[in-house]
Amino acid sequence: MLAYLFPGQGAQSAGFLHRLPAHAAIQDTLAEASHVLSTDVLTLDTAEALRSTVAVQLTLVIAGVAMTRHLAAEGLFAEMSAGLSIGAYAAAVSCEALAFADALRMAKKRAELMESAYPGGYGLSAISGLTEHEIETLTREATKVSAERVYIGNVNAPRQIVVAGSDSALEAFNERALAAGARKAKRLDVSVPSHCELLAHASDELLAYSAGVPFRAPRSTYIGNRGARPLHTADAIRDDLVTNMRHTVRWFDALSVMIEMGATVLVEAPPGQVLTDIASDAYPEVHALASSTIAQDKLAETIRRRLV
Repeated sequence: MLAYLFPGQGAQSAGFLHRLPAHAAIQDTLAEASHVLSTDVLTLDTAEALRSTVAVQLTLVIAGVAMTRHLAAEGLFAEMSAGLSIGAYAAAVSCEALAFADALRMAKKRAELMESAYPGGYGLSAISGLTEHEIETLTREATKVSAERVYIGNVNAPRQIVVAGSDSALEAFNERALAAGARKAKRLDVSVPSHCELLAHASDELLAYSAGVPFRAPRSTYIGNRGARPLHTADAIRDDLVTNMRHTVRWFDALSVMIEMGATVLVEAPPGQVLTDIASDAYPEVHALASSTIAQDKLAETIRRRLV
């Protein structure tokens, strides 16, 4: 069973849209996105442009949809889709719950709200080597010595947790985590405090905006961010996309659900391979492929061989 994984903010790298395969379906996707956004989207993946949360989130959605259309043109369609954070928007398009144009407009609004709420001084850190329970304990301890709170934003793997907060709070927390035995505590290339209550107001505004966006029941399985379970209705998927900025993303739980439901081949959309590495480490019996690491003329055939 084929499943698609769509990465979140932090996976981007300069020039990644330009590195997409020169496939007709991909070029058509870039052209459509440029038309919808009234800008040449190939100007959004420069190092300078990617300093903007808006550019990052839009380009990730574009790259994810471009991959699905490329593979659809080769006769491959996912039976399940899941995306981490902004990646969920590409997942919603993949399962046909949301039109690409609407996903772009909604993703743009989302990013603008997040960037406006926190134009600087905040972000995310990835902590490796500690469990969620250990991280929770450290966050409670941190609040006893500082008024600045740190929040658990993503549970990407049992010992790979992302926390959100202000720059100063994250700097102090990284030191605290390393002292507690973390293997690594590193700031991510994200400039907003995603997936915590700091974005509650922005989430409420996005909810109001989304009332005018048409959603449909998915034609294939969509796995949600917040509850890490299949969502079957238009309203449930709308709610998942709107609220994932203010709630912890339980990515590892979502991945596990996909495996339990029968996914045997996982294909990660460009530009990175973090989700592939997580899947390979946790479920070595499953075929996890990062599309950006496989030659254009080999990707579809590689997937077909793994599906046999």
